[in-house]
Amino acid sequence: MKRQIFAPEHEVFRETVRSFLAREVLPYYEQWEKDGIVSRDAWRAAGKQGLLGLAVDEEYGGGGADFRYSAVLAEEFTRAGAPGLALGLHNDIIGPYLTTLATEEQKRRWLPGFCDGTLITAIAMTEPGAGSDLQGIRTHAEDRGDHWLLNGTKTFISNGILADLVIVVAKTTPEGGAHGLSLLVVERGMAGFERGRNLDKIGQKAQDTAELFFHDVRVPKENLLGERDGAFVHLMTNLAQERLSIAVSAIAAAEHLLEITTGYVKEREAFGRPLASKQHIRFEVAEMATECAVTRAFLDRCISDHSDGALDAVHASMAKWWATELQKRVADRCLQLHGGYGYMTEYPVARAFTDGRIQTIYGGTTEIMKEIIGRSLLG
Repeated sequence: MKRQIFAPEHEVFRETVRSFLAREVLPYYEQWEKDGIVSRDAWRAAGKQGLLGLAVDEEYGGGGADFRYSAVLAEEFTRAGAPGLALGLHNDIIGPYLTTLATEEQKRRWLPGFCDGTLITAIAMTEPGAGSDLQGIRTHAEDRGDHWLLNGTKTFISNGILADLVIVVAKTTPEGGAHGLSLLVVERGMAGFERGRNLDKIGQKAQDTAELFFHDVRVPKENLLGERDGAFVHLMTNLAQERLSIAVSAIAAAEHLLEITTGYVKEREAFGRPLASKQHIRFEVAEMATECAVTRAFLDRCISDHSDGALDAVHASMAKWWATELQKRVADRCLQLHGGYGYMTEYPVARAFTDGRIQTIYGGTTEIMKEIIGRSLLG
C-alpha cells in the first residue's frame, strides 16, 4: 500500500539517514555490540548530520521539524538493525521535556549540546522496586534552600553510562504520593552522582543500560525542570509520543522481518522444493502480511494525528500495545520459518528476535497499555 503521510522532503531525509547508517554506524556496529556501548564519535556525527534535536527550534541548533522526520529516523534505524545508537530516546522521549518544560536559561544552556551530539541525555524513572508504579519511587530530594539534596538509586537506565545530562524523577513532597514528584536535572561530574555496572542484556547489546546512584548530590535549584511536584503531569503529557515512537519502530521491525523471511522461504528448499511452495508457509506469510498491513494503516494515522497535535493517550497506548505485540509475534514466527539458521546470531532474524523483546516492556508494559485503554472505556 502506498503511504500517504510523507512529503518529498521526508523521503530526501530518509536517504540522508540511510547514508549516515552506511557510513557512521554499520561499519562499527559489531564492535559496539562487543563493547556494550557505542562511540561518542557517532553521537557527534549524528549531530553534524542534523539527526539530533529534530523538533528543537532552529535558534537552539535544532531542525524545527515535525514528528514525521522522527518516524523516518526510527524506521531506518530499525531496518538497519541498529538500535544501540539510541537517537529516538534522545530526540523523541527526552527532547520534549527540554523543549516544553525548560526555562529560557535552561534551553540556552542545554539545547545546543543536545543538538550537536556533545550532550547525551537519559531519563531516570525506573528503580529496583518501582517501574510503572510512580507511587513506589523512593529516590528523594530535600529542599536545602539554594539546592536540592538528592539521594536514591535508579536502574535499567538507557544511555546510563554515556549520559551527560540525566532527568531524574524524585520525590520532593514525601506525603504527596505520585503527585509529590519533581524532575531534577543531574549533570555529569556532580559530586555524589555515580554510575553502576553496564547491565548485560539479552538484546540491544550496543546500547548502554546502567544503574545510577545518587549520594547527597547537590542539585542547583536552577536545575529543576518544570514545576515542583509536577512530574506526574509532565510524565503523562509526554508519554503519548514515547509510546508512539516505540510503536513506529515496532511496525517497522515487523515489516522488515516479514520482508527478510519472504525472501528466505523463496530460496530455501526442503524435500526438494522451496519452502514457499508449501501451503502452511504461504498461510503463515499471508497472516503476517495482513496483520502488518492493517497495523501500518493505524500507525500512519497515529503519526499523522500526532504531527497535527491530535493524538491522545488512549490511541497512543493502543498503538504501542498492538504494534509491539505484533513485532514479538512476527519475530517468533519468522525465526521459526528460518529453522536452525534463525537461531544463529549471524542471521538478522536472530538479532531482531532478541533486540525487539524489550518493546512490550519499556515505555509501559502491554498490561499497562490495556489498563489505560480499559479505564478510558469503562471508567
